[in-house]
Amino acid sequence: TKGKYGQYLSEQIVTIRDDRYVIPVKQEYRYKFGGVVHDQSASGQTLFVEPAAILPLNNRLQNLLAEERQEIHRVLHELSLDAREEMEAIKRVAAALSELDFLQAKAKLAKQMRASQPALSADQSFKLLGARHPLIDPDKVVANDIALGQDFDTILITGPNTGGKTITLKTAGLLQLMAQSGLFIPANEGSSVAVFDQIFADIGDEQSIEQSLSTFSSHINDIVAIMKRVSDQSLVLIDEIGAGTDPEEGARLAISILDFFRKKGAKIIVTTHYPELKLYGYNRERTTNASMEFDIKTLSPTYRLQMGIPGHSNAFAIARRLGMREDVVAGAEKLMSSDDSDINHMIDELNKQTKLVTENKQKLQTSLDRAKQLEKKLQDALDIYNQRVQKQLDFALDRANEIVAKKRKKADKIIAELEEARKEGMQVKTNQLMDAKGEFNQLAKQEANLAKNKILQKEKKRHHVQVGDKVKVLSYGQTGTVTKQLGEHDYEVSLGRIKLKVTDRDIDKLAAGQKQQAQRRATSASRSSRARSSLDLRGQRYEEAMVNLDRYFDTILLSGLSTVTIIHGIGTGAIRQGVQQYLKRNKHVKTYSYAPANEGGTGATIVTLK
Repeated sequence: TKGKYGQYLSEQIVTIRDDRYVIPVKQEYRYKFGGVVHDQSASGQTLFVEPAAILPLNNRLQNLLAEERQEIHRVLHELSLDAREEMEAIKRVAAALSELDFLQAKAKLAKQMRASQPALSADQSFKLLGARHPLIDPDKVVANDIALGQDFDTILITGPNTGGKTITLKTAGLLQLMAQSGLFIPANEGSSVAVFDQIFADIGDEQSIEQSLSTFSSHINDIVAIMKRVSDQSLVLIDEIGAGTDPEEGARLAISILDFFRKKGAKIIVTTHYPELKLYGYNRERTTNASMEFDIKTLSPTYRLQMGIPGHSNAFAIARRLGMREDVVAGAEKLMSSDDSDINHMIDELNKQTKLVTENKQKLQTSLDRAKQLEKKLQDALDIYNQRVQKQLDFALDRANEIVAKKRKKADKIIAELEEARKEGMQVKTNQLMDAKGEFNQLAKQEANLAKNKILQKEKKRHHVQVGDKVKVLSYGQTGTVTKQLGEHDYEVSLGRIKLKVTDRDIDKLAAGQKQQAQRRATSASRSSRARSSLDLRGQRYEEAMVNLDRYFDTILLSGLSTVTIIHGIGTGAIRQGVQQYLKRNKHVKTYSYAPANEGGTGATIVTLK
């Protein structure tokens, strides 16, 4: 491309066309190099020519490339034959990798949405705590509690336009579908979901000019299709039921449709604007009203779902805030029927009561949390105190034993010296005998003083314990009976229903008078036992929960309770599984089972003791 031939080229480069090396030659010198023209530029001023001089080289290159392709094909063919022998194993590995990839994707989605694992209910009911629509910005979404199937089977949601009714409807259906698809749901711990055979939804406006369908017609088409397939295992979600036609006829039709679905036993959530359906929520069993909260001060929705309260018509208040003449608004209020006024008054009262109940609930929860924290601090302090007292007693005992050992050693030495002198025939002088007698008297006096030491007296009592003796177990502060001697320093002590293995350092033998007092104290203690009938382990770490469970069982066995409740929550299931394993191993447990659905379900276990 350089030298004397460079002037014939458009650019002094070598390029590739059709996998062959060519040079860009000016149009007027196309025959200068001979060879083959493979392409030309868009303007036609440049031709891409394969010079005759390199034709053999390009041909050789193409042959080598063809041989390379053949070799690649041969190698892949051989690898395919080798892989065919392991086809079944490869299929299993591919399926396992696909499953792992799917699980990883679900885990990443759950982490991104801060989702939790819901429990599965067995009675077609669900309870979503702090449910959030997964497609709304997490910083803006409003969480709501949505429950259906336990206290009521039908929810009628009313409220202003753009107030969040439809989003609430979609949130309930979408989270239920996510759970049935094996996904974690964007809701708080403790939520539960059902398993429906079908989830039917009529949401949105599906007008069609081609099919001559109005809003009302499209809704009715969907509802007719749902009515053909609905069962007692179905969930039905309908947005603006009966809308798009005459209000009076639409309301009557909506009531009849709801009655049909209720007879089928389906679970139902519908949204509506009709005031007649507010009364429907009060006149039918297992049916409740709900509404989306509206802030009159700001004239904007809060998107909070209020269960049990129908939506209030805010037209008059909004009109006043926007500056409409007072006489016009007052005239409209006079035109309202007495029935409508009664309904609005009832709604106002319900709103006030609900607000008061919510505030009281928050105050009680705060007080309960503080009481639990204080109880834990007191228990921890008591444990530390008992540990320190035991350490002090052990230290004092060791010191007393050390003094006794030294004095006995000294006495043995004096006796040994006198014996040695007598064996050698030496005369023991009077002053030596007097000195030895003085030392013996001094030792006896010190041993007498030590004998009065309370710790040594306790030690002596411990070493003279027999089967049937009444003793006090120091670590538990309870009185029991020695039922068996397990070793030189180990005993089995019966405390009511339980039997403990203790060392002689952990017990005090009681005198006859003390036995009667201890018996009275034990009886009084059992009568006035403050053992609680339930234990709440929620929010605790696994190790902490297991320690508290073991300590709680010691307490209830001493108190004489026959039935207790262990509240472990649902969560990840670690504490629940630990509780079940502990109860299975505990020989004092007669039976245990999950609590009824209205008392905690799988979040609590009821235990019956032997």
